[in-house]
Amino acid sequence: MSEPSVFSQIISGDIPVERVFEDEHCIVIRDRSPQAPTHLLIIPRKPLTNLADAEVEDKPLLGHLMWVAAELGRKLGLEGYRLVVNNGRSAGQTVFHLHIHLLAQKRMPEQGLAE
Repeated sequence: MSEPSVFSQIISGDIPVERVFEDEHCIVIRDRSPQAPTHLLIIPRKPLTNLADAEVEDKPLLGHLMWVAAELGRKLGLEGYRLVVNNGRSAGQTVFHLHIHLLAQKRMPEQGLAE
């Protein structure tokens, strides 16, 4: 059996962090290495390794995670923001527990995203 991910340890309370938001489906924390002035991580409590591992029964959870991102954007008064999901090591995923990065308050041009 593999070790629990750092996010599983945060969710269980084994690693204490400030939670920006939480409900029965997910928690939201600040990224410890922010790439923008606002850089939050939206983490489902269900330990999905990545987006490709989601099953049909996970559709409501995935929708909820997107709603949480939108709600945080509203509550924080963000004019715009970018949501990023890295799926697999070759895409830059370093923690193998599905999570969404919410980045804001930094100009993020589209150039290079399609390369």
